[in-house]
Amino acid sequence: MTTPRLAEPVWSLFRIVVGLLFFCHGLATVFGVLGGNRGSGQAIDPGTWPNWYAGMIQLVCGALVLAGLATRPAAILASGSMAYAYFVVHQPQGLMPIENGGVTPALYAWAFLAIAVIGAGPWSVDALIARRRGAAPMPAAVPAAQRS
Repeated sequence: MTTPRLAEPVWSLFRIVVGLLFFCHGLATVFGVLGGNRGSGQAIDPGTWPNWYAGMIQLVCGALVLAGLATRPAAILASGSMAYAYFVVHQPQGLMPIENGGVTPALYAWAFLAIAVIGAGPWSVDALIARRRGAAPMPAAVPAAQRS
């Protein structure tokens, strides 16, 4: 049994949750809230390379993806930053993410890449703007049965 009518709302919920979680990482890194950077209770000193800049990307891109505003560019930047984190910080410690502690950046990189490719979905500011302009918003996911 397929449920194509649920695909777009569930995709929007996926984007919202991923954006919220990424935004929380940014809040912790930049402002030291929610346990602070890596549970230290502290924020990263402004301008510290690369952690503070990564925190800013998490904060801004997380908020944009959460809201569904400029979703594709924000998701591409977020995906790239997580790929950088994986290959520069984690991958030298071991080949597989489970070995090197890189599961979270790997999952974020792939999730944001999927969001960049598929789009924000119907519950987004991007879709609202498209509706107000009179353009049909791009569908988030088109089930195979409906492609023909």
